[in-house]
Amino acid sequence: MLNEHDFKNLVRNAPLFAIDLVVLNDSGEILLGQRKNAPAKGDWFVPGGRVHKNEPLADAFKRISQVELGQSFEFNQAWSLGLYDHFYDDSVFGKEISTHYVNAPYLIRQQNTQQLDLPTDQHQDYRWVSMEQMEQDNTVHKNSKVFLGALKNTIKNCHVGIDPVSTKG
Repeated sequence: MLNEHDFKNLVRNAPLFAIDLVVLNDSGEILLGQRKNAPAKGDWFVPGGRVHKNEPLADAFKRISQVELGQSFEFNQAWSLGLYDHFYDDSVFGKEISTHYVNAPYLIRQQNTQQLDLPTDQHQDYRWVSMEQMEQDNTVHKNSKVFLGALKNTIKNCHVGIDPVSTKG
């Protein structure tokens, strides 16, 4: 782990690599958390986290899902939704340093949402929303919407078990 000084320099000078967890329930709804920290503080966002140096993706996926969802998920049981740039005008260090993430969202099917033990250190609240609600809701950060086309295609083409045009909620 980097100390704060080194992490600040990293954020200032390089992109960060992160995994987003697109958790889909049996009703075709996506889990969102309201962020406590910059960037995107106060916005609704899918859970996720940074990959650490020398951490294999499978290990990072398992760690991030445990930290963000209170339950470990296996990397090989998720579907990749592509790679996306996320640019923010601020960072955890304030408005003087911007943040750039290269982000890899992964679809996770969660059939029993009762098993999730959602932590409150990164998100102050959670809710489940349909894809249609997500597209229309201005409180959902735009970076949590960039993968919706890929999500619909993945559901349609990979037999994920949910109608991709579900608008329940």
